[in-house]
Amino acid sequence: MNSNGQFEQAPQEPGRVVWAVVGSDIGPLLLAATDQGLVNVVFHADEALRDRALRGLAARLGAEPTPARPGETGPLAEPIRQLEAYFAGELRAFELPLDWTLSSGFNRQVLRELEATVPYGTVVGYGDLAERVGQPRAAQAVGAAMGSNPLPVVVPCHRVVESDGGLGGFGGGLETKRKLLALEGVLPQPLF
Repeated sequence: MNSNGQFEQAPQEPGRVVWAVVGSDIGPLLLAATDQGLVNVVFHADEALRDRALRGLAARLGAEPTPARPGETGPLAEPIRQLEAYFAGELRAFELPLDWTLSSGFNRQVLRELEATVPYGTVVGYGDLAERVGQPRAAQAVGAAMGSNPLPVVVPCHRVVESDGGLGGFGGGLETKRKLLALEGVLPQPLF
């Protein structure tokens, strides 16, 4: 109890953060998870990008990420299994606990709406998604929310497109977005 007669909260210990890099049809993906769930997916996870992403996670989560031990992926076992099934065309909906720590406010609201209401094989426009969250004039803000998505693929920001049918932007690059949409049958498979 403090001098004002109120109970003080004990300082919260940073949680465990485990990471692994896994191969996929769109290149290496860095996956990171806490005890609450999958917290981050990073595209094109070569060594330099991986190290930069891990430093950023340490700063934002207050815990030093540790590599998953081979064969002991802990909180990453199910995300890895489901991502492999997704890329094999065997999984249409991820059922994973997600840690939303890296997203907040409007961005989190938009990303949660996207995850809940835009299924495999469909797309939604930026403006349509803005309307769904009650902000019909916030299409650009929806675009910013997609760019801030800490959980791409699992929270399918690749399914958000321009109202005229254009692909729009994508943090993983437009070729990656094309491949993901082709995998889901929205676009034809690339010829090369």
